[in-house]
Amino acid sequence: MDKPKILIVDDDPDLRRALTIRLRASHYDTVQASDGYSAIAVAQKEQPNLIILDLGLPAGDGFVVLERLRGNDALSSIPVIVLTARDPQSNEHKTLQAGALAFFQKPVDNSDLLDMIRTAMPNAWSAAAALPS
Repeated sequence: MDKPKILIVDDDPDLRRALTIRLRASHYDTVQASDGYSAIAVAQKEQPNLIILDLGLPAGDGFVVLERLRGNDALSSIPVIVLTARDPQSNEHKTLQAGALAFFQKPVDNSDLLDMIRTAMPNAWSAAAALPS
């Protein structure tokens, strides 16, 4: 069985690298996109089980990406977790209304993020948990 695949969409290469290391240590495969335009292309090509999405992106911000994901039949059911430095006061409600499953502010607590990933992909998590370390 393949490991669950998570698409990390963020314009910060250091953050993408750090998340990739943490997620792979937790038995997830990862793919990456650095802007809003490539996020949709990578999602279509890779069909991830979950997307971690920044809001502040070049070439289409996170809200545009959410709108395009939700409007695409092949991608609309993929859970999206927003991870952003933007202010939660003005953005959390808006992201959840746009179809995101959860909103986290950077820097994120790793265990909180992993708990949400497990909640978002319960079937995929049981498959990944069965893999040897």
